[in-house]
Amino acid sequence: MPPEKPEKPEKPEKLDLLQGTLDLMVLQTLATMGELHGYGIARRIEEVSGDEVLLNQGTIYASLVRLQQRGWISAEWGTSDNNRKAKYYAITKAGRKQWARDTAYWNRLSTVMGRVLAMPTEGGL
Repeated sequence: MPPEKPEKPEKPEKLDLLQGTLDLMVLQTLATMGELHGYGIARRIEEVSGDEVLLNQGTIYASLVRLQQRGWISAEWGTSDNNRKAKYYAITKAGRKQWARDTAYWNRLSTVMGRVLAMPTEGGL
């Protein structure tokens, strides 16, 4: 009988983003990194999240279109590092205001969630 293989620990599934979180991540990335193309924004978010968030092309570009339509980011064609035509995005003044509002909201919400999740269970379990 062959020896039993140790069970591989289950990898936790990737995080599903709550409504509005990707837009805030994009605004945060542009506010801190400056002008970037869509692929660069997606890779940076994945990197900072420790690969807990994986973004496909359709997801990131839907967010970029939405943010552009709201006037929170602007876009301009340029040339990427590998000499390809790419659309570069930058946060606008209105986008910075929205970024500040959304950041304050998510900080408040995460503080409240932390308090609620830290409640002791009934009976000390």
